[in-house]
Amino acid sequence: MNNSIPKVGFVSLGCPKATVDSEHILTRLRAEGYLISSSYQDADLVVVNTCGFIDSAVEESLDAIGEALAENGRVIVTGCLGAKGDVVRQAHPRVLAVTGPHAADEVMEVVHQHLPKPHDPYTDLVPPQGIRLTPKHYAYLKISEGCNHRCTFCIIPSLRGDLVSRPVGDVMQEAQNLVNAGVQELLVISQDTSAYGVDVKYRTGFWGGKPLRTRMTELVAALGELGVWVRLHYVYPYPHVDEVIPLMAQGKILPYLDIPFQHANQRILKLMKRPGNSDNVLARIKQWREICPELVLRSTFIVGFPGETEEEFEELLDFLEEAQLDRVGAFAYSPVDGAVANDLPDHVPPEVQQERLARLMWLQEEISEEKLRLKIGKTMTVLVDTVDENGAIARSYADAPEIDGQVYINGGSHLKVGDKVKVVITDSDTHDLWGELV
Repeated sequence: MNNSIPKVGFVSLGCPKATVDSEHILTRLRAEGYLISSSYQDADLVVVNTCGFIDSAVEESLDAIGEALAENGRVIVTGCLGAKGDVVRQAHPRVLAVTGPHAADEVMEVVHQHLPKPHDPYTDLVPPQGIRLTPKHYAYLKISEGCNHRCTFCIIPSLRGDLVSRPVGDVMQEAQNLVNAGVQELLVISQDTSAYGVDVKYRTGFWGGKPLRTRMTELVAALGELGVWVRLHYVYPYPHVDEVIPLMAQGKILPYLDIPFQHANQRILKLMKRPGNSDNVLARIKQWREICPELVLRSTFIVGFPGETEEEFEELLDFLEEAQLDRVGAFAYSPVDGAVANDLPDHVPPEVQQERLARLMWLQEEISEEKLRLKIGKTMTVLVDTVDENGAIARSYADAPEIDGQVYINGGSHLKVGDKVKVVITDSDTHDLWGELV
């Protein structure tokens, strides 16, 4: 290999949306002939894609930048923490440059400045699906950037801006390229998937020579024709979400909805500036399950939000008991630098926050354990993620990678990653299932 070809190291932190940003930058680097180094020492410079959403993520990002500086010395910072340039510069004044999120053009400009691109950019052509950081059998498909909400606990709009929807034809072409490359599951992500197309007034685009509206329902219906699993994340419960439930019932897309409800009490939701009404949500969940009984619901909640009383927290527990959600993530409220909620009165003491968090998760574990127990004896199609001499680990339609449960397949050591197989569920626990090949 020609040692004169410039090499770039890459560190990617944060959420799936940041992962997609990293993939875009990596694709650009490879398209221009740069090599991607797997070590600091072998790299001519290092790009660190950061997260800056909560304090612990800021700390992790600053530590990663410091490590890259110590090991390599030439570091470009991008991502959400990059939107707070002063924070990065104050902690690490030696960085070459700081850019914000979704900034592939700016990153490439800085790379060109400090590491001129190879003379012949065609020495290594990039595959149509680009460079990805996920395994070959699944991929995140980002359909928009930014968010129009102004939730008081969140600084995403100040980091990533208002909603900007990708052209529907571009999204579909990327999806087709991924499927052609062997991807078996597309995970649709954004800051607000339900709002896709709002910024462009749902204008009509084109795909395959046919008109296609820039709107969530029409987009996921088209994705459902590609013959792979399609999973929806970050779906706000707007009224038109009802339209995708029949697509799930028909098997067009996975019967899985990731909806960040955040709380159930109306006063707390108002303080959070969140849309939604818990009574209405419960009625809609019931209606959704009548249309699609297999529907799996994932959600996230914040406990100990400023001003949350014991009674309001217990209302959240009652909601969980009633809603019987399949998958739940919960977090104790954490002040985020720049968030409006920091200025709210009556912050809940940390020990009370942790006690409430433990109570909520204990209740949800009971719900999850019972729901999974009911799957014993059923036959399910699963997607294989890893294989070793002990068998295979897979996921069902109910399980998104890295955040939900797994299905352990006894005697599946002959399977390959990316296989879709049928298993009979033989056992369960709080989060996971065990099965035998049919």
